[in-house]
Amino acid sequence: MDDVDGVTLVMDRAYEGDNTRAAAIGKGFVIVVPPKKNRLEPWEYDKELYKRRNEIERLFLRLKRFRKVFTRYDKLDSLYMGFIFFALIIDTVISVNRL
Repeated sequence: MDDVDGVTLVMDRAYEGDNTRAAAIGKGFVIVVPPKKNRLEPWEYDKELYKRRNEIERLFLRLKRFRKVFTRYDKLDSLYMGFIFFALIIDTVISVNRL
């Protein structure tokens, strides 16, 4: 799986249905999703890349601590993105200080 081209789409196991996978592959994505345990014909997937999915989920969880991010009070996209960057900087500073 190392020599594949395209944008990687890492999905949760709940979305491993045939229709969802076929639609994503049809749009040019490289699918990284483990098959359910009861699949008769399981497929190979990049297990290390799938493990990193948890890091992204934890990042969104930490961003939700900032009320302004998940309520989106800003009307302009640029202001909203600016606050997301600010929240990411604050999160980085907090995580570095914990070390």
